[in-house]
Amino acid sequence: MVLVCPHCKKKHTIDEKKIPAHIKRAKCKFCGNSFLLAAAMPRPSGPRKIGVCLSKGGVGKTTTSVNLAAGLALAGYKVLLVDTDTQGQDSFVLGVKPKGGLAELINGDLSYDETIVGARKNLWLLAGSKSIAGLKRMIDRKDFGGELTLTEILAPVENRYDYVIVDTSPGWDPITVNVLFYITEVLTPVSMEVMSLQGLVEFLKALASIQKYRKELSLKYIVPTFQDKKARKTMGIMEKLELMYGPILCRPIRYNEMISEAPAHGQTIYEYAPGCTGAQDYRELVKRVADNSSLFT
Repeated sequence: MVLVCPHCKKKHTIDEKKIPAHIKRAKCKFCGNSFLLAAAMPRPSGPRKIGVCLSKGGVGKTTTSVNLAAGLALAGYKVLLVDTDTQGQDSFVLGVKPKGGLAELINGDLSYDETIVGARKNLWLLAGSKSIAGLKRMIDRKDFGGELTLTEILAPVENRYDYVIVDTSPGWDPITVNVLFYITEVLTPVSMEVMSLQGLVEFLKALASIQKYRKELSLKYIVPTFQDKKARKTMGIMEKLELMYGPILCRPIRYNEMISEAPAHGQTIYEYAPGCTGAQDYRELVKRVADNSSLFT
């Protein structure tokens, strides 16, 4: 088996049978950096498909989706951002006005070239809109296979990208089920509120019902958002998250006014305020997701 160091990209030929089961990390003899073995193992063909999901609203799903996708694009990856929400806020945040989006593509009203638009270098957007409400009704009317509608429409183009990031809407509906039948990794933003914790518990119950049919679907990242260390409740919520989800808990996104200001200017946080704490925190999230600590250095 050939392992590729995610830091220096040097190849290591090893006998995988000689790797003890409990060993999770290795050290590169060329650059000296350590890395997770999983990150260096050959990946299946196709992009990584990550859904930013939680059935509760107001936790920063769109902000996280856009800035994760934009950060990966800045790091040199080719990224497709898919907005499955009727509000279509991803296009607003990025300052683009596409002719159409996901609904028009699935309905056959517009082509891939007309709906998948370049938003930034290495970043493409398939926008959401109010028309997605009609998609829900269309999926419901299908006799079978409705849950694979998103999978079928993205299959012809997904291999153009290294990552497909899917922004989901609040609630639980046929579009959310479609997303969970398409992606393989779930990233869940959780705001520092008690109700968000309850929303996380309910979402994970629903996620488990999908995982019965899709063993490859896994909760990979929990991202605390709106962290305010001055608020007493924040520490208690963080402690609960660390206790329950430690291995998949990411560095928190600290509360920062510039994160909420950036969309009004049609800019990502890296463009609007690249030196602020919000930009720093989202860069750390990108490093975690890409499993490459050398990014942005």
